[in-house]
Amino acid sequence: MFGPMFSTPEVTAATDRTAWLQAMLDFEAALAAAQASAGTVPAEAAREIARHCRAELFDADSIARRAASSATPVIALVRDLTELVGPSAAAHVHRGATSQDVVDTAAMLVVRRALETVVADLHEVARQCERLAREHRRTVMIARSLLQQALPTTFGCRCATWLTAVREATAAVERVRRERLAVQFGGAAGTLASLGADGPKVLGLLAGELGLAEPVVPWHTDRTRVGELAGALGTVAGVLGKIALDVKLHAQTEVGELAEGAPGGSSAMPHKRNPVDAVLVSAATERVPGLVSSLLSAMPQEYERAAGAWQAEWEPLTELLGLVASAASRTRHLLSDLRVDADRMAANVELTRGLVMAESAAAALTPSLGRNDAQDLVGRLCRQSVERGTTLRDELLEDPRVREVLSRDDVLGATDPSAYLGSATAFVDRALAEQEEC
Repeated sequence: MFGPMFSTPEVTAATDRTAWLQAMLDFEAALAAAQASAGTVPAEAAREIARHCRAELFDADSIARRAASSATPVIALVRDLTELVGPSAAAHVHRGATSQDVVDTAAMLVVRRALETVVADLHEVARQCERLAREHRRTVMIARSLLQQALPTTFGCRCATWLTAVREATAAVERVRRERLAVQFGGAAGTLASLGADGPKVLGLLAGELGLAEPVVPWHTDRTRVGELAGALGTVAGVLGKIALDVKLHAQTEVGELAEGAPGGSSAMPHKRNPVDAVLVSAATERVPGLVSSLLSAMPQEYERAAGAWQAEWEPLTELLGLVASAASRTRHLLSDLRVDADRMAANVELTRGLVMAESAAAALTPSLGRNDAQDLVGRLCRQSVERGTTLRDELLEDPRVREVLSRDDVLGATDPSAYLGSATAFVDRALAEQEEC
């Protein structure tokens, strides 16, 4: 019922039962091929094993049921594969490997395939942030701190912040995918004792067969790779969750500055225009920290092989990939059709009748009055503005002390939101330049 909301078809296919099964079989086929290259397994036996390493030849449900009796699906898988291949190849199935070699390497293959679509979506999210930053470089809006109006900024500056965060978080995921997905091959206790002196040679050939990194040593209970992956995906989820939260806040009826191009409806209220993409991104990303915590909590593992912590990784990792994929895909869609109401942004800047320009006014008065007197004077005028229902500009223009040191044009300039953007546009340009270099 809920699966399609919290993954994508591509990542569901890359992480489902069949995908895991095929990844484990890919390990077995590659192991036989590597050993054939090393001269320790007959080439024909390796080819016979590879011919039978196809998921459709196996009963995945049966393997899953039998896994419960041994805390791993590999024993059932290897038994079935051994029965499928010819007698001459049977003795060479799974040679030198242990269950964790199969599952860990399969996990790396599953992750690599899943991250391909995730990274593609993240790059598109960055491109959409870049487009919005460029288009709205000077679209004035109010910045908010502690949910209160603060100072003028531009929507482009907000999008530039999104862009930088997405780009940096994506780079971390790409590094993990490029450098940290390694083959696992250590045998029963991480020594490859059954292969004698050929262990390191087969390890290198196996890594080449699968296109994975070759580790310095087997990493059975060194879970830094899984921890780095979890951290990178968790950071991406946090970045995407922030974008979704901003959109939800800006889409509130009382704010009305942003809207989704295809909002959702309500089962009871026909007028509703709900930000459904942002809602689902939030729902996905809010589940991610718990999964990241589960994977990090499982990092301390006993001696050379874990008794439970390793098994604890499998489902959180699979779920984590699906949730981050869903968040990336929906954020891409959300930003590609985001409706920006520049007029409403401008109207909201004026909501306080100019009080948000108090800092600017005080800065204009400080050279003549000193900082403390300028702050006190502007503070008094702000209170008068609220009491009288006037604008801060009106109060400044009518105050004799202000008019002694500031001309009318000075007051108009000091209370013009578009003239008090600081380095907002410069920061947009910096973010855009950085994106162009990527």
